[in-house]
Amino acid sequence: MVGLPLQAQENVLTFGIVPQQSAITLAKNWGPILQHLSEETGYKIVFRTAKDIPEFEQRVLKGEYDIAYMNPYHYTVFHQKPGYEAFAKQKDKLIRGIVITKSDSPIQDLKDLDGETLVFPSPAAFAASVVPRSSLQAMGITFTPQYVSSHDSVYINVAKDFFPAGGGIERTLNNTDPAVRSQLKVLWRTPGYTPHAFATHPALPPDVSAKIAEAMLALNDDSEGQALLGRIKFKGIEPAQDSDWDDVRALNITLLDKYLTP
Repeated sequence: MVGLPLQAQENVLTFGIVPQQSAITLAKNWGPILQHLSEETGYKIVFRTAKDIPEFEQRVLKGEYDIAYMNPYHYTVFHQKPGYEAFAKQKDKLIRGIVITKSDSPIQDLKDLDGETLVFPSPAAFAASVVPRSSLQAMGITFTPQYVSSHDSVYINVAKDFFPAGGGIERTLNNTDPAVRSQLKVLWRTPGYTPHAFATHPALPPDVSAKIAEAMLALNDDSEGQALLGRIKFKGIEPAQDSDWDDVRALNITLLDKYLTP
């Protein structure tokens, strides 16, 4: 079913979620939201993700998702090709990366990480990887990056002392297994940027896109919707437009330029 155009699957829409966490965790948190949106719109909205962020990138590039929730840098790339268009984002939120270490670690300062191997979710994970790595490099801190499959994998690896520190974001840290979270502390926070984008594939008819956007924004309006948003640690959803991500474009990140070449 994945990859077929909407017209080949009447009333079925795929909703791709960036794999910051395991597929099981994402399905548990997002499934009730998508079920509610299905009931409100009359479309069967199907949860999709990928085993890791590089695979998610390939699927977005191929246009396999009718609707996608993607990180800010991904959005600036995949708006260009294949042409995803943002319509919403988390309300009153700037996304900040964090560098985490164990609660009982002697590490007190970023300078203590000089010469270490640090763990990140993927090369192009925006707040959890791109921003912390570029910030550390700008401070003259040398390190070797090691990449794993998800934010949760970062937290588990640091909690188990496999690495002294790693990159993540507050929301996924708050959502991770409490037994893991209790062993970690936030060492440092990055500056804030426009958060993840909810975006629709350019082939999705405008009336369908509008209906999805209306139903998502309506989650703000009652206690049921707010409870659903609470599952993903959102306080609300607000309308968005492409130019909202110009702060991310100003970073001139080139990691995924390979996807934009003919």
